[in-house]
Amino acid sequence: MNVIAVAIAFKHELVPQKARHRKAGMRRVAVTGMGVVSPVGNDVETFWHSLTNGVSGIDEIHRFDASRLHVSVDAEVKGFDPKPYYASVKEMRKTDLSMQYAMAAATQAVTESGIMDSALDHERFGVYIGSGIGGLTTLYEEAKHLVQNGPDFVSPFLIPKMISNMASGAVSIRFDARGCTLPVVTACATGTDAIGEAFHAIRDGYADAIIAGGTEATITELAFAGFQNLKALSLSENKDAASLPFDNRRAGFVMGEGAGVLVLEEYEAAKARGAHIYAELAGYGNTSDAHHITAPDPTGTGAARCIRIAMQEAGLKPDQPIYVNAHGTGTRLNDAMETKALKHIFGTSCDTLHVSSTKSMTGHMLGAAGGVEAIAAVKALQTGIVPPTLHLDEKDPECDLDYTPNEAVKADLAAAASTSFGFGGHDGCIVFRKTEEVQA
Repeated sequence: MNVIAVAIAFKHELVPQKARHRKAGMRRVAVTGMGVVSPVGNDVETFWHSLTNGVSGIDEIHRFDASRLHVSVDAEVKGFDPKPYYASVKEMRKTDLSMQYAMAAATQAVTESGIMDSALDHERFGVYIGSGIGGLTTLYEEAKHLVQNGPDFVSPFLIPKMISNMASGAVSIRFDARGCTLPVVTACATGTDAIGEAFHAIRDGYADAIIAGGTEATITELAFAGFQNLKALSLSENKDAASLPFDNRRAGFVMGEGAGVLVLEEYEAAKARGAHIYAELAGYGNTSDAHHITAPDPTGTGAARCIRIAMQEAGLKPDQPIYVNAHGTGTRLNDAMETKALKHIFGTSCDTLHVSSTKSMTGHMLGAAGGVEAIAAVKALQTGIVPPTLHLDEKDPECDLDYTPNEAVKADLAAAASTSFGFGGHDGCIVFRKTEEVQA
């Protein structure tokens, strides 16, 4: 009887607690902070200046000896110092490079948002930072130690440095975020899906604020060998003719790295505390091609459904002035498919649609791409400047939209979208609106 009584009492205590956990109603979501580590700048100001001025981060591979590879260029993060983002060097050394990028971007975003100085309920404060691959740098180095020297020489920190959830875990510890913490892993759609899922969690009342984005650090010989043998990478030796989204010469993507992180908050709470609101995150779509493990569905059907869901959720119509930061990898299949998807959604309004691929400058940052490109979309919306698709010189009849070739343009935008598509058929799209465009 005592056991039954305890169980009943526990049940009665648990139910109201769970009910209180969700705040009812569809709530608006604000972007109040942003942080970035990228091949073209390790803070938002530098990053955005590079994108709008056509500064490329693509160069010869310097991180390791690439003489055994067929690939010769990449997009490495430059001049990054993780030490200012950690309490000690000892603590920093227990983390993989992907975790360090995430910590840097998250710290920038949280500091800018000022959220830690607010009356924040830390049990409703979460972290959604994903990584497509996780601590591959650590895994590769420790595997070499195992082969060369034996198991006793493998680091005791191999597992916590390697596993994909640890960027979210480390950031949640750093900022005492005790709410929903979920590291999304959907390959190259990871950053977009992490931000989108965080948006839904806040909108639907399961959290009040979430640090969200993506991170990746895979500049290793192992990763290059894998992608190279999959025939996914550009083999160009010319850094200015390697990452060529939507160009007829495109023949594969350029590997990049870094992190992009946003602070998302319930809109009214952010407004009440006087936070600077960059934009409102208003729509998110998530679909699957259910087609192939690496190739996108050439019809673009899954991608189009994803974009349509995000647009409808944001209350947008195709004829409104919109910028799309395209996935635009520079592979033959992706760029043609994405063009079809956009034409299917926007139809006759494609003539006024602004599109560009910032991967022409940053390379493909894999799981970090969606986070970094979300920042580019927000900045385009905020500044009215559409960044270019660099080195777009030869038109492809299959890619016949306005991809903003080579030079940034001014545009009075109502909204900005960012699309991401990952191996496995994952499709993600998020849509940001100007705050004055939506009535409270």
